[in-house]
Amino acid sequence: MSYKNTQLLIDNQWCDAASGKTLPVENPATGLEIGRVAYAGIVDLDRALASAQKGFTLWRNTPALERSNIMRKAAVLMRERAAEIGALMTQEQGKPLAEAKGEALMSAEIIEWCAEEGRRTYGRIVPPRAMNVSAQVQKEPVGIVAAFTPWNFPINQVVRKLSAALATGCSIIVKAPEETPASPAALIQAFVDAGVPPGVISLVYGSPAEISGYLIPHPLVRKITFTGSTPVGKQLAAMAGQYMKRSTMELGGHAPVIVAADADIALALKTAGSLKFRNAGQVCISPTRFLVHNSIKTEFTKGLVAMAEKLKVADGMADGTQMGALANSRRLDAMLALTEDARAKGATVATGGERMGSVGNFFAPTVLTDLPMNADVMNTEPFGPMAAIHGFEDLDEAIAESNRLPFGLASYAFTRSLKTAHTLGQRLEVGMLWINQGGVSWAEMPFGGVKDSGYGSEGGTEILDAYINTKMVSIACV
Repeated sequence: MSYKNTQLLIDNQWCDAASGKTLPVENPATGLEIGRVAYAGIVDLDRALASAQKGFTLWRNTPALERSNIMRKAAVLMRERAAEIGALMTQEQGKPLAEAKGEALMSAEIIEWCAEEGRRTYGRIVPPRAMNVSAQVQKEPVGIVAAFTPWNFPINQVVRKLSAALATGCSIIVKAPEETPASPAALIQAFVDAGVPPGVISLVYGSPAEISGYLIPHPLVRKITFTGSTPVGKQLAAMAGQYMKRSTMELGGHAPVIVAADADIALALKTAGSLKFRNAGQVCISPTRFLVHNSIKTEFTKGLVAMAEKLKVADGMADGTQMGALANSRRLDAMLALTEDARAKGATVATGGERMGSVGNFFAPTVLTDLPMNADVMNTEPFGPMAAIHGFEDLDEAIAESNRLPFGLASYAFTRSLKTAHTLGQRLEVGMLWINQGGVSWAEMPFGGVKDSGYGSEGGTEILDAYINTKMVSIACV
């Protein structure tokens, strides 16, 4: 699938912005412009809102079984088109083609999961207190959803919101990322081709501040869902609260990895190590703070350094690429700043810590050791290919460090002790914990954080909760 310019989708029609304005889309591996994306203004948002209102009226009255069948057709199309869509994603986002294709394939599972769960949004009959009364609890779609999604997983972060909304009978306006527009557009095209009626899905791009500032307060919009940084999430959540809009916030993290003294070091390196450099570390659940028992710290560090130095870093479209370019120059600047700060505060750069080449946004896989606690990388999510190793002597110390920051999204641990595993499960302040395994966000499992990492879930049976209103209906026969 060749890269093309990306338009807006309003009323199931692909169209330019009313103003004709567009933005460039660049390939992060080359720095070259590969296409343009339409830039929506208020006029376009008004059209999308009017269309979404009509779509909601129709879709909410479409039987759950019919909605499910349409969604399952979209999943089939995503599987058929995964290779072509993956190529689009790699060109605009930078991740290796295998990862991009895998993201497209995983979207089909999420669509199917929500399609089936949507058939089970049961109400209930409550035993009445009088024989002439019928007491019911009904489940209804909340209304029009406004979704705001990031560039690191252009399909995965759209499909979770989109599938939950459609499964429950809501219509949705997706504000997708301008830097990676083509792959989410291809996802939504699959839904259109599967038979989703006009107005049920709208897709817009443009100024994040202008679009959120217009859609969130708008009286037609009843639900907000956002994936992105904690500072922006807090702003949007505050705005949603001001207008009494329900919201789901999937925000940043700073995932600790506790490697206990009894851990299988080879397993820890293979799983957490490889996960660290997936998507060049631009993953909200990416392992970042490696808390390693002092007795095995040297061995673990050598192993992680060897892994980092063996990675093939290249254009994501090249054969055998294991890590691609960072998605934009901002991330490149952030990596350089974190490295400089760590060095200045006495840390050791065991490997990496520098830009690779002069073309594209490539940064060497980096391992930092001997880090003081005031180093920026120990307190700020790096969101890049950077691992920070810090030693500990006892488990309480590792748990305290894991819980020290205000973030609580994901965490990892490696131990052969069932007691240690249970202790970590009870005491770590996170929404997700993987022990002796890598972090995979399967559709059937909850996905979300606590503390400053947000609230609400985008997986498991909980994924539909925030898109449903509960109504009590009590009828007395007279």
